[in-house]
Amino acid sequence: MENFYHALIHTVEDVLLMLPILFLAYLLVSYLSHDHNHKFSGFLSKKKKTSVLFASFLGCVPQCGFSIVIADLYSKQKVTLGTLIAVFIATSDEAIPIMITSPDTILDMLLLIAIKIVLAIIWGYGIDFVVSVFSKILSKRKQEKLKKQDDKTKLADMENIEKAIMDKPHHHHHEHECGHIHTDECGSDCHHDSKCCVDNIFLDAFKHMFEIAIYIFVATFVINLLIEFFTLDAIQAILTNNIGIYLQIIIASLVGLIPNCASSVLLVELYTVGLSFPALVAGLSTGAGVGLFILISRNKKHPLQSLGIVVLQFAIGVISGLFLTLFF
Repeated sequence: MENFYHALIHTVEDVLLMLPILFLAYLLVSYLSHDHNHKFSGFLSKKKKTSVLFASFLGCVPQCGFSIVIADLYSKQKVTLGTLIAVFIATSDEAIPIMITSPDTILDMLLLIAIKIVLAIIWGYGIDFVVSVFSKILSKRKQEKLKKQDDKTKLADMENIEKAIMDKPHHHHHEHECGHIHTDECGSDCHHDSKCCVDNIFLDAFKHMFEIAIYIFVATFVINLLIEFFTLDAIQAILTNNIGIYLQIIIASLVGLIPNCASSVLLVELYTVGLSFPALVAGLSTGAGVGLFILISRNKKHPLQSLGIVVLQFAIGVISGLFLTLFF
C-alpha cells in the first residue's frame, strides 16, 4: 500500500510538471493548424526536400514540444513519415537539460546532439525515399487497373452520380485544418468555408491538454508502480553491470519507447553509472517524450499504422546503437 501511495504521489508530481509543456505544445499546435495561420504545416508538407532537415534540428530543442507538434501534424497527414521519424530521433526530451548541468558530460552532450541530428537526417530521408518508391509502384498498378475498365460505362456512372448529387441535398462530413469534423447540408451550390468553429486557441489547447493528461497519468502511474516495486537501483544494476553492450542497446531502446520524460532521465542517470554511449544514443533515439503517445492517441483511426511506427522506431534505435559500437 505504501508503494501504491508513493507511486501515486510521484505520478501527480510528474503530470503537474508536464502540464505546462503540454499546454504550450498544444497552443503551438492549435495556432499552427487553424485556418488563419497554417504556414508551418504548409511549409513542412510542401517543402519535402527540406522538411526532414528542419525536423531534425527542431527535435534538438530541449523537451518534447516539437515532437508533439509534428506527431499531431502527421496524424492529420500534413507531414511525411520521414519528417515524423526525424523529429522523433532528434528529440532527447529531458536528457539535454540534465547533461548540460554537469561539466563532465558537456562534450558527451554535444556529441550526442550531433550524432542524433545526423541519424535523423539519414533515416528521415531514407524512409521518405522508400515510401515514395512504393507509392509510385502502387500508383502505377492502380492506373493499369483503371485502364482496363470500360471508360464509357465509367463515365456514364459518374454523370449519373453527379446529377443525383446536384439535384438532391445531402449530408456529409468534412474535416477542417484544425482537425475538427463538421456536418453540413449541401446542395449544388455548396461552398465550404475552411474556417474552424474554434476561435479561441487557448481553450482548444487546454481541451487537448486535459484529454492527453488523463492518458499520461495512467501510463506514468504504471511506470512509477514498477519503479517502486523493482527499485531504481535494481534496474541500474541490471542494465550497467550484468549484461553486455548489445543487450544494453536492446533494453535501452525499449526504455526509450516509454512515452514519458522519465525514460530520458533514467537513461542519462544510467549513463553516469556505466551505461554505454551507443546504448544511450539508441534509447534516446527511440524516445520522443510524449510525442509518441500523442501519435497513438491522435491516430486512433489507424492503430496498425501507429504500431508499425513504434516498431520502426525501436528497430532504428537498435540498428543505430549497434552501428555506433564500431566507433565507441
